[in-house]
Amino acid sequence: MESLRLKTNYRCVPALQQFYTGGPYAVSSDGSFIVCACADSIKIVDSATASIKSTLEGDSEQVTALVLSPDDKILFSSSHSRQIRVWDLSTLKCVRSWKGHEGPVMCMACDPSGGLLATGGADRKVLVWDVDGGFCTHFFKGHGGVVSCVMFHPDPEKQLLFSGSDDGGDNATVRVWDISKTKRKNCIATLDNHRSAVTSIAVSEDGWTLLSAGRDKVVTLWDLHDYSNKKTVVTNEAVESVCAISAGSPFASSLDSHRQNSKKHAGSQALYFVTVGERGIVRIWSSEGAVCLFEQQASDVTNSTDEDGSRRGFTSAVMLGTNQGLLCVTADQQFLFYSLNWTEELLQLSLTKRLVGYNEEVVDMKFVGDDEKFLALATNLEQVRVYDLASMSCSYVLTGHTEIILCLDTCVSISGRNLIVTGSKDNTVRLWESESTSCIGVGIGHMGAVGAVAFSKRNRDFFVSGSSDHTLKVWSMDGLSDNGTAPINLKAKAVVAAHDKDINCVAVAPNDSLVCSGSQDRTACVWRLPDLVSVVVFKGHKRGIWSVEFSPVDQCVVTASGDKTIRIWAISDGSCLKTFEGHTSSVLRALFITRGTQIVSCGADGLVKLWTVKSNECVATYDHHEDKVWALAVGRKTEMLATGGSDAVVNLWLDSTATDKEEAFRKEEEAVLKGQELENALSDADYTKAVQIAFELRRPHKLYELFAELCRKSGAEDHVDRALKTFGNEELRLLFNYIREWNTKPKLCYVSQFVLFRVFNIFPPTDIVQIKGVGELLEGLIPYSQRHFGRIDRLVRSTFLLDFILSGMSVIEPDTQQTVSKAEFPLRPEIDAPDQEMGSRRKITLLKISLLRRKGNPTNLVLKMRLRRRIRLLKMIMILLQRKRNPRNQNMVPTRKSRMLLTTKSNLYNYKHRSHV
Repeated sequence: MESLRLKTNYRCVPALQQFYTGGPYAVSSDGSFIVCACADSIKIVDSATASIKSTLEGDSEQVTALVLSPDDKILFSSSHSRQIRVWDLSTLKCVRSWKGHEGPVMCMACDPSGGLLATGGADRKVLVWDVDGGFCTHFFKGHGGVVSCVMFHPDPEKQLLFSGSDDGGDNATVRVWDISKTKRKNCIATLDNHRSAVTSIAVSEDGWTLLSAGRDKVVTLWDLHDYSNKKTVVTNEAVESVCAISAGSPFASSLDSHRQNSKKHAGSQALYFVTVGERGIVRIWSSEGAVCLFEQQASDVTNSTDEDGSRRGFTSAVMLGTNQGLLCVTADQQFLFYSLNWTEELLQLSLTKRLVGYNEEVVDMKFVGDDEKFLALATNLEQVRVYDLASMSCSYVLTGHTEIILCLDTCVSISGRNLIVTGSKDNTVRLWESESTSCIGVGIGHMGAVGAVAFSKRNRDFFVSGSSDHTLKVWSMDGLSDNGTAPINLKAKAVVAAHDKDINCVAVAPNDSLVCSGSQDRTACVWRLPDLVSVVVFKGHKRGIWSVEFSPVDQCVVTASGDKTIRIWAISDGSCLKTFEGHTSSVLRALFITRGTQIVSCGADGLVKLWTVKSNECVATYDHHEDKVWALAVGRKTEMLATGGSDAVVNLWLDSTATDKEEAFRKEEEAVLKGQELENALSDADYTKAVQIAFELRRPHKLYELFAELCRKSGAEDHVDRALKTFGNEELRLLFNYIREWNTKPKLCYVSQFVLFRVFNIFPPTDIVQIKGVGELLEGLIPYSQRHFGRIDRLVRSTFLLDFILSGMSVIEPDTQQTVSKAEFPLRPEIDAPDQEMGSRRKITLLKISLLRRKGNPTNLVLKMRLRRRIRLLKMIMILLQRKRNPRNQNMVPTRKSRMLLTTKSNLYNYKHRSHV
């Protein structure tokens, strides 16, 4: 039998992240990414995987308008701060910003050339801006209310700008502006046919028909030759967006095939357009006869209601480029991608992809199916969203509950059907089939919100529910038909008043003989099935119990409580076997993994913890959530984890134990090989390679030994320089860290100062200041360098007294000219060869005096001068760092000393060309 391998680490893969909270958005010309407003920030989302590619931080105000340039390289944004920002998407930096409106900017449009930007604001004004210069070219006034939409004519030769507004009362207008002239008032036409806010405008492919839609339930077609009303189409719903269909798109091809098959040939001037609105359905119209060619039969949207009672289905729509279909945005922050096909004499609108921008609070989740390729989520909504883990798009939605869904569970029936059971605040439980996305059973009988459900594990022919009415019910799944069109009424096999307070969780034993329930009354009860006879009660928690789970191998139950603890209980006598402490807040979920030898838990502190049952040890703690983690799901086969919580984020966790062991073994093997290369380089006296290898291995002690050995050899500078020239900013930062540590010890300071001297010779200060965190490192170098300078200065001054005494005793003659070695190291002085005519006694005297003056030799004089220069250079670099952090100080008048240090850049960089003395 294969030995059980405990898990030691999980790797987090962010699966679902919040990227759209409603409001403005912009789609790239090829449809590859979407720019979304997410509260006060901007998210750039990959439309294929719903992953966030990058985030642009705003100005702490809610974003009100977004638009992309035609080449998708520039993004324009505005917020309630009235600041208009220009973002370079290649660098993700704001390159320009300005203010122009007296109120928030509500809409934006970029002309086809990308050189002009039009903005409409709540101040009733329309402004046109030069993108490169950032100045206003046109200032248009005339609207009587908030400007809701603006649009440039798609033909650059027709320099026209269209804007729509809600002028108040029963009046809403579309105005046409001429931007070919620089006059202040250039309104060439006022199109007045709407009686409510104009929400969307579009231009036909030929450029001579303008479409305007509003909440007055009409779409108006305007002739741009004379700006007359060609036709008014009554839609019988508040229209939020209208899109013209180009002739060469798949939508137009399918519509032409449909018209030809129905023997209704469209005229040469027929125009197809799409409307979406409050009903949440897509409709396609023809301008010829103002007829609806296609109407979606069933809505893919959960209609929401505003505070004023109006319904909101779709809020916007756009035709995607490169013939990719239609994109519709819903009021509940969903992006729906549609394609239109004509098959068997019918038009079919297919939902190809669904991206959910905001999931709200995730309260429960489970994997779906044996292959565990789907994940079902229960959020603060009346529906269940099922996601495809491969693309993280919402595959389908289960709707039927009238209140928020609180809990769910999944199973695969004996017949192979993927079933989902849900409990809701509407006091009902519903049974769903995932393949048909239909409800096949409804259980009515609870008098309170259903907060917990669980399927049977072995026979899978019943499920258990717990409610806030303190009762526990067992529901039979007998009588379910494979092709039933209407849901059946589920029957309760057994009912028991289980607790004194709300039931938070239920679990069924692996052999279907027992069921356990946890409640806010701080107890967990085990009941024998099918009659729900009490077996044992677990008492000991000081707060309500949020999770219960049977061990897959032992006769025990694990519970998680609001008292920050996890406990394991024996079913035989109800005793507490183990207690796990470590969470700093309520533990909301605790589940067995690794055949019952480990526990994974999550809590209100936002942490996910991995525990070993045998040792009571917390193996790992993960902090990848910003709020409470309510939901935790474990895959039955792969034991992949999924977590979700109040931060609307869903994370997937993959077992990386084997991968980490392989990676550690590989790194150890590489370290052994590198260590052998280091020894070979030392034996070959290849110090340059040895320094590089020691640095790659992150061995500071070995690196110090190499530098110390080089200090005692001639030509050390060349070896060190060749090694240091290959260093990047990150390597230099680490080297400065090593130097700072060496410099704190007097025994190691000579080597650290030698390496610091070579670094300053190779790299100019302007490059050093670019290193991340170098300021803190240099601040640690300066005081110790000053201390070493003072110590050497005292030694040098003490040798002057010895020189004076020996000269006064006529033991030696004062030197008229000293010859100092150009090398800073080695520190041991070289004794100049005495004159050949000197006697042996004179030679012995000079040797003794040289030994006496060992610590006061001319090399220390050189070291003293170089230390002074290095301290000045360190201080100068700190000045550069301060000026870099505070650009306002650039115009400060420097002192005489700083002017001397900062004379020219070349003087700083060419410090290595100065005399060493």
